[in-house]
Amino acid sequence: MHARSHPINKRKRAITAMLQMPYRRLAALLTVLLATACSRPDGASTDAPPAPQRHFLSIGTAPPGGAFFVVGGALAEVATANGGDYGWQVTAEATKGSRENIRRLAQGDLDFALSNAAITYFAVRGEGGWDRAYPMRSVMNLAPNVALFIARRGAGIESLADLRGKRVVIGPAGAGFEMFVAPILEAHGLSYADLTPLNNTQAGAVDMLADGSADAAFLGGAVPTASIVQAAASMGLTFVPYADEARQRLIARYPFFRPFTIPAGTYRGLERDFAGLVTGAMHLITSEAADEELVYRFTKAIYEHRDQVVERHPAGKAIQPANVVADRGTPFHPGAVRYYREIGIWPEDAAGDDGGEAPADG
Repeated sequence: MHARSHPINKRKRAITAMLQMPYRRLAALLTVLLATACSRPDGASTDAPPAPQRHFLSIGTAPPGGAFFVVGGALAEVATANGGDYGWQVTAEATKGSRENIRRLAQGDLDFALSNAAITYFAVRGEGGWDRAYPMRSVMNLAPNVALFIARRGAGIESLADLRGKRVVIGPAGAGFEMFVAPILEAHGLSYADLTPLNNTQAGAVDMLADGSADAAFLGGAVPTASIVQAAASMGLTFVPYADEARQRLIARYPFFRPFTIPAGTYRGLERDFAGLVTGAMHLITSEAADEELVYRFTKAIYEHRDQVVERHPAGKAIQPANVVADRGTPFHPGAVRYYREIGIWPEDAAGDDGGEAPADG
């Protein structure tokens, strides 16, 4: 005969199983158990109002040191503070960046994420090094991603041609920076073979410049970019200029390169306006399968409280009618489109998830 399992042992096994659950699944289970425990056993209604529905949501960002990490944190704070009936608890998660965010959205490991619009553009088409098409949908366009090379003062780097033979940090491995660096180098008559490319996060790149283990780094994000602010505050820098003809060729050839002037004084040591490049734009994305009502409410919470985003990071200034719905090549989620139509900023001749395009970037 089999020994009968003791009730205490059953409870122990149940508790152990709960503790081994992923956080988000455990949170959802506890919410259901709590609601069950609070209900009347006879099914009768009570006088107490129903508790708000609580959602534990995540936003994928990027490694600390770049604008994605800070802006993602700002969006999480604003959404949490303005969740309304949903009572959201939104967490910004540090990740390796756009590529990881897109893969994790597709797997259901994230609810929302920040991505570079150029990287998302290729992901939804299964091009540019992606193994397949990823069903991403845009929620809101944010600030342009402005990138440039900076070098330690005294490293002998005054132009991009001077990168030849130097140790250059080009971003985290697999983060997608190579999509921009390779054509920029090519336009200036260089390739990876002409330099020693190094992989690190933006914060790590600043450390490498400071300790002399790197000569230059390719850094970028919403202006001002936290990593460049940090580097400029801790050492003398050279802001390496793009050759004007090469810059114009890049803008003419690639849809994700656009001109952008960084005003003098934006960074310590930047004494005159810098003719920079937009290398894609930061945008908030989600999965095609995301719940329409959830995306609608999330979009509404961020847009209506965009002033609170601005208080946390200047990138919030980009949450403006013409910009948030601009076409970056990724279809918009129906939940976001519904909100934008409701407030009158989505043109009726545009579409979101049915194959149409949003209005062109002005």
